[in-house]
Amino acid sequence: MDSRLVKAALAAARLAKECLSTRDSWDGVVDLDGTPSRHRLTRVALEEAVETLIERTIRISRQVLADAEITPTELGGCVLVGGSTRIPLVRRRLEEFLGKPALDDIDPDEVVAVGAALQAEALTSGSDTLLLDVIPLSLGLETIGGIVEKLIDRNTPIPVGRAQEFTTYQDGQTAMAIHVVQGEREMVDQCRSLARIVLDGIPPLVAGAARIRVAFAVDADGLLTVSAREQTTGREARVEVRPSYGLTEDEMAQMLRDTLDNAEEDMEARLLAEAKVEARRTLNAVRAALAVDAGLLTAAERKQIEDLNDRVDKNLSSADRAAILAAAEALEAGTKLFAERRMDRGIRAALAGRSVDQFDL
Repeated sequence: MDSRLVKAALAAARLAKECLSTRDSWDGVVDLDGTPSRHRLTRVALEEAVETLIERTIRISRQVLADAEITPTELGGCVLVGGSTRIPLVRRRLEEFLGKPALDDIDPDEVVAVGAALQAEALTSGSDTLLLDVIPLSLGLETIGGIVEKLIDRNTPIPVGRAQEFTTYQDGQTAMAIHVVQGEREMVDQCRSLARIVLDGIPPLVAGAARIRVAFAVDADGLLTVSAREQTTGREARVEVRPSYGLTEDEMAQMLRDTLDNAEEDMEARLLAEAKVEARRTLNAVRAALAVDAGLLTAAERKQIEDLNDRVDKNLSSADRAAILAAAEALEAGTKLFAERRMDRGIRAALAGRSVDQFDL
């Protein structure tokens, strides 16, 4: 399409929109490539055309307030920005949403420039108010099952630091892969991969015994530093990455829209993955215990536990979260007596050859 014709059509549309902000109808002539034509547009027709966009803006505004954990009534006011806020329908919908009229004592075409000037004053001369940069998208890491564990939530002011302890998943595990991701979705394959590091030299302990402290730190320039440290040996690995690199504002906005559109499905996927992780953890622990202490069970008791193991194993390949949870709970209940026997044997072994006088009662 000829760019000149597009520009002419857009200019006519803008004129019509501006006129309908103060009048009920617009009559005008549009000259496209020497072919003038007369057109009429009413405010009602314009409002019907833009209503979907306005409702989308209200939804975004509602989400912003929810993220900030405040209600519309707690706002001191809402400043209108941009010429399109002169459309009467925009102001009506805002008033309905906020419960109060929007502030219109500043020219909406000049608000951004006025705000930039005030920010410049705050940075140079000092001010009671100062705009802070925030994390645009949450930062976290991948855990077992492809689940995202967020360490720094979006909209957190920078600079900021967060840390959390993690542990090993398997007995004798001596290394841990740290996969750093960005985004609001619940599963790692739906988020943006930022970096990967490997922490080795972890003592070969039983699963869950090692302590690995993972720390995220974002400086004032937006540079993210991720470090992982094994608390016993002091072994450490680290990486630096700029989360905003290569990501446009439109891409960030699309990622947030995808989060809202898929919130329910994402949570179901996370809950299913968590159920599988816990069930598999229980299954591995029982199998490891059987490999060492099967002699504490009768043949019938061992057969019963093996059947429960098979039930968990079978359900792990399904997407039925309720069935997975039920199988795991049945396995835990069915191995309670086995666990008590193992504990009793451990206590007896610890007390063997020692008298009561050796204990501080």
